Amino acid sequence: MLLNRISTLSNTMPKKVTCEICGTEFDIPDDVVDGELVSCPTCGQKYQVVLNSGSLQLKKIEVEAEDWGE
Repeated sequence: MLLNRISTLSNTMPKKVTCEICGTEFDIPDDVVDGELVSCPTCGQKYQVVLNSGSLQLKKIEVEAEDWGE
């Protein structure tokens, strides 16, 4: 699932996005690159940055839970 489609990545790139899980607003670095991983500082949810045609999107990273051999 893609989150926070933000258009126009020019010199005024938005610096804040909202976590899909907990709703926390957090900063995206100015020097972010395509494929970079960022995470919510509150709940730890990880997102992959997708830069495409002048827009920034965050793709939620699904982490498999450990089954501890069960």
